[in-house]
Amino acid sequence: MPEKYNMPTQPLWQPTPEQIASSNLTRFAQQVGEKYNRDFSRYEDLYDWSVNHVDQFWSAIWDASDIVHSRKYDHVISDHSMPGAVWFKGARLNFAANLLRYRDNRPAIVHHREGPGAPIRITYKELHKAVARCAAGLKRLGLRKDDRVAAFVPNVPEAVIAMLATTSIGALWSSCSPDFGHRGVLDRFEQITPKILITADGYRYNGTTIDSLERARHIADAIPQIERTVVIPILEDRASPPSSKILSWKELLSQDTDVLDFEDLPFDHPVYIMYSSGTTGVPKCIVHGASGTLLQHWKEHVLHTNLTRNDIISYYTTCGWMMWNWLVSALQVGATIVLYDGSPAWPSIDALWEMIESEKITVFGTSPKFLSTCQNAGLEPGNEHDLSSLKAILSTGAPLTAANCNWVYEEVASDVRLSSISGGTDIVSCFMLGNPNLPVFSEEIQCRGLGMKVESFDESGQSTDSVGELVCTAPFPSMPIGFWNDPNDEKYRAAYFERFPGVWRHGDYIKITDRSGVVVYGRSDATLNPGGVRIGTAEIYNPVEALDEVTDSIVVGQRWNDDTRVVLFVVLADGLTLTDNLRDEIRERIRERATPRHVPAKIIQVLDIPHTINGKKVEMAVTRIIHGQDVPNKDALANPESLGQFTGLADLQV
Repeated sequence: MPEKYNMPTQPLWQPTPEQIASSNLTRFAQQVGEKYNRDFSRYEDLYDWSVNHVDQFWSAIWDASDIVHSRKYDHVISDHSMPGAVWFKGARLNFAANLLRYRDNRPAIVHHREGPGAPIRITYKELHKAVARCAAGLKRLGLRKDDRVAAFVPNVPEAVIAMLATTSIGALWSSCSPDFGHRGVLDRFEQITPKILITADGYRYNGTTIDSLERARHIADAIPQIERTVVIPILEDRASPPSSKILSWKELLSQDTDVLDFEDLPFDHPVYIMYSSGTTGVPKCIVHGASGTLLQHWKEHVLHTNLTRNDIISYYTTCGWMMWNWLVSALQVGATIVLYDGSPAWPSIDALWEMIESEKITVFGTSPKFLSTCQNAGLEPGNEHDLSSLKAILSTGAPLTAANCNWVYEEVASDVRLSSISGGTDIVSCFMLGNPNLPVFSEEIQCRGLGMKVESFDESGQSTDSVGELVCTAPFPSMPIGFWNDPNDEKYRAAYFERFPGVWRHGDYIKITDRSGVVVYGRSDATLNPGGVRIGTAEIYNPVEALDEVTDSIVVGQRWNDDTRVVLFVVLADGLTLTDNLRDEIRERIRERATPRHVPAKIIQVLDIPHTINGKKVEMAVTRIIHGQDVPNKDALANPESLGQFTGLADLQV
């Protein structure tokens, strides 16, 4: 396979010697180096040790995180098989107890929402009391260990409080954002038969007020196992409808108590049920364990993000995306988390940059889609706002393009660490992510995560220095416990271990560079294969979306004449029409940046590109439509109406 990535030689950012010396990662490397008589001054040496001595490494993470527990483990790992690895056997602890270890007057949660109104601020002491009252209320409703709580909620403090209360009891938490249609919510919640449904009365988005109660009623009526529905007042403080099955948030928290009992549970007790995107069928219900999630998130927050108690961290997300779960785990570090509920572009496209300035946010998380939108709008946040507090920008959901990277360093801040991170709902964490001790290069993720033995496999299952399948060849504690209602793990094994037995196949198409960074070329199930040459979709998006004329794009493979031809759909800037000259410019740009094989056979203008609610392009949905197939679950999309543009296109018949 020809190489298509020209590795940049000049970093966009690099840490100073003082920053390296004072980082959490350096401190950790020194501590474990002293313990095991090793020199870990180079990240690569620390990484190699972490993936080849997983028992020593994860034991060190247990100690460094000071995990709150009632009983320590007997063995770090009892079985190295995948799936089947048994982690920290004998340990007992509680997920919520670790996120609520602080009970002082420092800010725990700050909540911003679009529109008028001051932010809501909650201290760690206030958070603990609210969780105690919520847990007491849930117990009164009969919630017990192993029950499920389903939440149909916006990104508000009540969601965090209810999650912590649920997990303090040992029940399982599962959430969807209210921008899902009720069918999409039912496809998820019906499978897990929750006992309690928590909903908001509505939410605000893009200047519009949207009522959620009607959809919540449909959900509660359709799932007979739901015994009670709790309504959070977002739009107005109104009384709950008269019903023995419905009560208000205020009623749930009516018992004035500071007492919070944490159920003592095994290491791998389930904490979250999360869902695959569901764009090609009913979503898979992925069950995650409490303690593996805690350790993995601590490692990613403290070592890879350099988070401390003094930091203020925000990630633009919804409660239906794993980044919400990831963000909330920053409470175990004692940092302040900033929640934002609403459109990032209302009342203006710089709403989030204003929030960064006003809250002095130090770590801000977003997506390439948001960065591209700001760039296309001509924003200059660094000139228009005081962003001096900002230390790091995190990005996930898709690979960062060169245009994204350049815009951040030219228009946001020249001294910020731009860390692309990549993993997923499947592991509720990252395989590759940022590093405070390493430079940032355009289009390249800084490093593989500690303890994550990531390799690139060719089609025969051999490790390769070239482009290949992202695999993980050693177990890690945030692997799912399994799938819900999958007693023999048949669906679980088929999802990750069928292609390469005993090896986790993630479904991404990557290259590990000579300096051990990682380039992501897109999802391997969306990989194009014209003439038998595998092409990652990101290899086309990067040059195309760097053009000023193009605001968004999606590329798919169309079966044609016993082969596959590459078809590119583009959204152009306002007022522009796709001309032959612009087509030629797009083709030439792709040819220069990639290879002639990457040049599309067809380039077609559309008005909108379909994305999931979390902002990911859905190549597979478009591929199905252009081949005359149905898309079974449109509720997973933020803009399902956009799919109609791809039906019966005359340009694809010739």
